[in-house]
Amino acid sequence: MSTTVEDGSRTEVVLTATEFRERLRELPPSAKLVAKVLEMDQPLSQGQLAEESLLPDRTVRYALNRLEDANLVDARYSFRDARKQVYYLTSE
Repeated sequence: MSTTVEDGSRTEVVLTATEFRERLRELPPSAKLVAKVLEMDQPLSQGQLAEESLLPDRTVRYALNRLEDANLVDARYSFRDARKQVYYLTSE
């Protein structure tokens, strides 16, 4: 069962491991690979994800969009470089 966490001005849904895997199952292989990279090391920027996954930037962007649409990843601005966003998984 997913839980809802309110963080000031936004609401975030945290998925159980089972819900996360069910949603991920329907996504393309590139999204699965990006999720696996994030599972090992997060948060990561889009450039770092491309470097770690060996996927082209455009494919990583597509995968992140699909993962965001499925509410499997979320993004926030990087503390090191506020011009960049970093991505992290939303599962427990």
